Amino acid sequence: MMYCMKLLKLPWSENILAFQILYLSVLKALLHASVVCRRKLVVEWVAAGDLEDVTAKEAPDVYKNAWNLLKGSDGVVVPGGFGDRGVQGKIIAAKYARENKVPFLGICLGMQIAVIEFAQSILGLHDANSTEFDPQTSHPCVIFMPEGSKTHMGGTMRLGSRRTYFKVPNCKSAKLYGNASFVDERHRHRYEVNPDMVPQFENAGLSFVGSDETGRRMEVIELPSHPYFVGAQFHPEFKSRPGKPSALFLGLIAAASGQLDAVLQNYGNASKLLPNGMSNGKPIVKSYQNGNAIKSSNGSLNGVYSNGNGVHH
Repeated sequence: MMYCMKLLKLPWSENILAFQILYLSVLKALLHASVVCRRKLVVEWVAAGDLEDVTAKEAPDVYKNAWNLLKGSDGVVVPGGFGDRGVQGKIIAAKYARENKVPFLGICLGMQIAVIEFAQSILGLHDANSTEFDPQTSHPCVIFMPEGSKTHMGGTMRLGSRRTYFKVPNCKSAKLYGNASFVDERHRHRYEVNPDMVPQFENAGLSFVGSDETGRRMEVIELPSHPYFVGAQFHPEFKSRPGKPSALFLGLIAAASGQLDAVLQNYGNASKLLPNGMSNGKPIVKSYQNGNAIKSSNGSLNGVYSNGNGVHH
């Protein structure tokens, strides 16, 4: 599953951000950011596999609908996950967002997907992959963590709060965290970017702006030439709260709604970000004609508008 969002071209007071969401924590993080940015969150559901060529042959209508949603989006989220199902579709979505300057946020596996796509498309390493999906790849840009065990069940993940140090102080991510030099965020993963390939990536324009204390475990990526193309190995959605949205989700929503420059200029201080959308650090939710800040329907999920199509696994 991958997540898309779009900003419907309606009058300002009726602008709607539409996302395809799977995890509740991701949904809530997007909702928190949307409230601060004064946008309505609308959920759409799209399976990443529907973007793949095999779907074009087997179910052309499904393929066409998935691509229409992606092409109509103003932002793309590729979340965490395990296994190789839908991976090619996620790579396709990351490529579309990168090439078409669509705001993008990759979380955990989503960041790894962005790295794989960059290796394949920009570095020309057509068989580049994660060893999770292709153990025999000649260009393993994502690898199993050295401290992990492939033979023991349980307790093999890198879990819990870990510190990320920003290596590029003026990058978008650091500014969104309030010009922080480091940030503590929660992790849940077994694979990571191959540190031996980092110089090759950075020489081609992909910036690894955040890493752990050793400088070898990559935590945050950005494309400086892109309006908003960010990936995080950690899960920023886990610490998002009402009135205090996750920094990276706020950046995504702000970029999709044309507010990123204002957000960055205020260095991620939520009480100062959007004076017309905040009061004393608390979000102001505008009352629309239907009396609701978050539009709902028969497909409503936790106050967020849905098309009612359900989740594709």
